[in-house]
Amino acid sequence: MIAPLWNNRLEWLIVKWDLDNPYTLDITVQADDIDALGHANNTVYVRWLEGCAWRHSMSLGLGLEEYRELDRAMAVVRHEIDYLAAGYLNDELVMATWIIHWDRKLRMTRHFQLCRKSDGATLLRARTTFACIELSTGKPRRMPPIFLENYGKALVEEAVG
Repeated sequence: MIAPLWNNRLEWLIVKWDLDNPYTLDITVQADDIDALGHANNTVYVRWLEGCAWRHSMSLGLGLEEYRELDRAMAVVRHEIDYLAAGYLNDELVMATWIIHWDRKLRMTRHFQLCRKSDGATLLRARTTFACIELSTGKPRRMPPIFLENYGKALVEEAVG
């Protein structure tokens, strides 16, 4: 999908998203994100993935409060990250996420794409697999009906190649 965004010069910029209808999160690379090599550290990208996933979950009505009330959570079991280009201090970025797979029982997979607003370049693609756990024990448990309903609404057909 091609989506227009405003770049930092208030001009339209075309970003080619991997899938339609992303949930997006704007990010600005901060001084604390920069490592000794002068670019955003790899661990920061993981933090951004987590932040984007959390905000998307909250937009679906499933935040930390709901997780605690249900004694259930979606916990990361695997990250696969392709670092394609570096982010630098003050870069304006946009992280997109989609729920691309779930088994309607325990597991769910998200796809992520991180783009730089100034030129539309994709800096990262990632997939994260989550498993539903019982918070009180940390053991795997089936997704409760509200997870099926709310996360199910966000499921998109995978077409990433």
